[in-house]
Amino acid sequence: MRIFDEAKKEMVFEDSIKYWNSGKTREWLDLGIDLIMGKREGYYFYDLDGKKLMDVHINGGTYSLGHRNPEVIQALIEGTTQCDIGNHHFPSVVKAALAKELANVSPEGVSHVIYASGGGEAIDLALKSARNSTGRKKIISIQSCYHGHTGLAVTAGDSRFSKIFLTEGNSEDSVKVPFNDIEAMEEALSKNDAACVIMETIPATYGFPMPKEGYLPAVKALCEKYGALYIADEVQTGLMRSGSMWAITGYGVIPDIIVTSKGFSGGVYPIAAVIMNEKASNWIREDGSAHMSTFGGSELGCIVALKVLEILQRPETIKNVKFVSEYLREGLEKIKAENKDFFVEIRQNGTIMGLKFNGDKSGISVMQHLYNEGVWAIYSMLDNSVVQFKPGILCTKEYCDELLEKMAKGIKSAAEEAASKVKVV
Repeated sequence: MRIFDEAKKEMVFEDSIKYWNSGKTREWLDLGIDLIMGKREGYYFYDLDGKKLMDVHINGGTYSLGHRNPEVIQALIEGTTQCDIGNHHFPSVVKAALAKELANVSPEGVSHVIYASGGGEAIDLALKSARNSTGRKKIISIQSCYHGHTGLAVTAGDSRFSKIFLTEGNSEDSVKVPFNDIEAMEEALSKNDAACVIMETIPATYGFPMPKEGYLPAVKALCEKYGALYIADEVQTGLMRSGSMWAITGYGVIPDIIVTSKGFSGGVYPIAAVIMNEKASNWIREDGSAHMSTFGGSELGCIVALKVLEILQRPETIKNVKFVSEYLREGLEKIKAENKDFFVEIRQNGTIMGLKFNGDKSGISVMQHLYNEGVWAIYSMLDNSVVQFKPGILCTKEYCDELLEKMAKGIKSAAEEAASKVKVV
């Protein structure tokens, strides 16, 4: 494309600082990440200057099927021969077809679908649905959690994202409890005034701490006991990344509401969805126009999402998720053993992984060293000692071998730097 052919990296940075988002642009430059994305294919992308990077951040799962997946691209192209975004007021062939398929791949009873254009909007809708269903306002979430940047979503999340906009939750409508603390959860729910509990099945921005055995089922049981709904935020953990369509079902939990986005788009056309049971979807029958979204459930987005769900359910895809999960774990364990004082923990459920290192800011350092080796992973914003490691579910053995080789070099380099700083002190 001409705009890419003519683009110069320094000018893009200058224009971004002047016209786009100066804070974010400077933040990455200060960390030594002078990245402007250019060409991208599969699980690789290239810096505008040609630096090749292996993508194991995949934008939180957005590129779970790879950048510009050919089948997804083809579905979008074919869709444009007849469709555009459609009209959000009316039913449509593809909206109905996608809703039916989502119901088919979700737990029994979770079968009413409303669309959104992105994860934050979908979280807002899930929270509104819980309030309508229960007649209560209070939202219970997890400390150091993240659910998006829109109105209710940002209020339910960590103050890191809400305080700057004066939208922090207060004790009247928002309560946050520690993850994996069932006593604290019951104390919050026992007041019988909560509309819902909302949780990422595995909290990504908090560094992927894994749920303790029995914790999530216990939370669901408490929700039932005290009349609150359980909302599973599966924006990053869903869509087969755990080896199951929804990570939450692997823990034996059937939520009242499931939220999906990111990878649902195939990385090419924005779409999100809220999947609800009968109780949570009361408002649809009461007033179906109470929530509308011009771009939510766009017909082109539905066409793309249908192709995504088809790919995800193929036996070879499910088999490959297992292979990637096990093969990379084996390789990472070897790297961990070689850097045992620095690389301290691998948190994993399928291809959902958090790599924890010794030192409060160590994840930032590891990110920088991996970037130098040609691997793009990102530190967890609410736990800077963890690197979010999210390989794509269609990775090949050859890709995994190349990735592990570069991971070994980057982590070793970061460990050596950390050790040298300790000696100086």
